[in-house]
Amino acid sequence: MAVTDSAILRIREMILNGELAPGMRLPPEKELSERLGLSRSSMREAVKALEVIRVLDVRQGDGTYVTSLEPRLLLEALSFVIDLHSDDSILEMFAVRRILESEAVAMAAARIDEDTIAHLRSLTASVDDSTDIEGLVAHDLEFHQAIVQAAGNGYLATLLESLSSHTVRARIWRGLTQENAVARTLAEHESLVAALERRDARLAASLAHVHIAGVEQWLASWAEDELEPAEADAVEPAEE
Repeated sequence: MAVTDSAILRIREMILNGELAPGMRLPPEKELSERLGLSRSSMREAVKALEVIRVLDVRQGDGTYVTSLEPRLLLEALSFVIDLHSDDSILEMFAVRRILESEAVAMAAARIDEDTIAHLRSLTASVDDSTDIEGLVAHDLEFHQAIVQAAGNGYLATLLESLSSHTVRARIWRGLTQENAVARTLAEHESLVAALERRDARLAASLAHVHIAGVEQWLASWAEDELEPAEADAVEPAEE
């Protein structure tokens, strides 16, 4: 289990056992991280993740609070959970995106110009370890969109843009819960740009395939881990 996942579970346990009640302010970051035996960076990412699904409310200059946890509030974030693991639709979207974008990248390798290469390098240079998750995902969207547009097929670009927009939540969740997400994404993007600059269509397509498949694999594994406890609870003990 990733360190951030562990932090999320521990905060959730504090809420479930009543140690943190609705509306209550969390202890300062340093105190809470020491109490749970976690690094402050892991604690910070866990708080971000729980803020996304409306469990925590981060108030700038005031502190972090447990929300009211009212059903209405939590239902607003329910689509987030549904997007991730209620069925296979999000995985199917990633599979379609992987197939189509790999081909789009191969097409782009034959047509891409130096200005687009320079733009792609500028995009990768604008992101580093200090970039937050929202910034990373915004970079990822712009990066992939620029490559697909370089393929020169407007219909394909529109189709992939639509598919990509439906996977944003999953990409944010991956960035929040998977360690080294920024470094991994940047390394893969830099390799892809290098292949495009060499006009190596086959290599570029392979790198795009692996890049997208990595998110697919993480999402499938994460959803499986989340569902296992529920499935285990559903199994009734055998009668003696």
